[in-house]
Amino acid sequence: MRVQFSTFTGNFHKNMSVAKKEYKRVTTNTLVEMKGNKEKISMLTAYDYSMAKIVDGAGVDVILVGDSASNVMAGHETTLPITLDQMIYHASSVVRAIKRALIVVDLPFGSYQSDPKEALRSAIRIMKESGAHAVKVEGGKEVKESIKRILNAGIPVMGHLGLTPQSIYKFGTYTVRAKEEEEAKRLKEDALMLEKIGCFGMVLEKIPATLTKEVSESVSIPTIGIGAGRHADGQVLVIHDLLGITHEFNPRFLRRYMNLYDDMTNAISQYVDDVKSKDFPNENEQY
Repeated sequence: MRVQFSTFTGNFHKNMSVAKKEYKRVTTNTLVEMKGNKEKISMLTAYDYSMAKIVDGAGVDVILVGDSASNVMAGHETTLPITLDQMIYHASSVVRAIKRALIVVDLPFGSYQSDPKEALRSAIRIMKESGAHAVKVEGGKEVKESIKRILNAGIPVMGHLGLTPQSIYKFGTYTVRAKEEEEAKRLKEDALMLEKIGCFGMVLEKIPATLTKEVSESVSIPTIGIGAGRHADGQVLVIHDLLGITHEFNPRFLRRYMNLYDDMTNAISQYVDDVKSKDFPNENEQY
């Protein structure tokens, strides 16, 4: 803890920030330790080798190989079309780039909901064929047996409550979930259930900030928020949204740190102009 002296008031001011522990490799246990130390957890998506290498090198704690690849990589309207084989392909690409981050892979729609045995087979394929460290499963008590079957095989599971995009046709909208008392009560019960059966953490998506605070304080495992306020133990965003590559998507919770859509468009347009005008390549750019 650093102490700073003010020459104007003569008072001492304490900088209350605590130096972060340096983790050479982030594990599921690391995340629980970070929650205990009140250190926020950073999580971002990645779907390919080059992007994952940048994200990992920047110090992100958890990389989610999300089924959001269905949207940002393949152009689908929802996350539902992406397959298990495609998720394994993306996860394998990410794994090859990583030196520090924990890699969590979404189990895609249809690979775990109806049959716990199928859920286990899907999770085993992801772990064996991609080399990832954990899987993420959407839902609460309705997928309890599938989660337990995966956990019993020694595979770490991260839960996902609130807005669960794989159930978008059930909800019919991407609006905030658990605003009403009954749904909030169910979510809190599901969060406690996920902790009890052995999940190492959970994503809370698009729920009221007050509910996030209540859930985060009621469980010993870390909560990762997206559109769920500042009281979660960590935050996650889709990398394409954070960097401004996707420019049509503008939810309230999103903070854009760059505007790559415009920057990339301008760069590519300049390249086209240079080729057309015979400016590229010049004499210094040829052999």
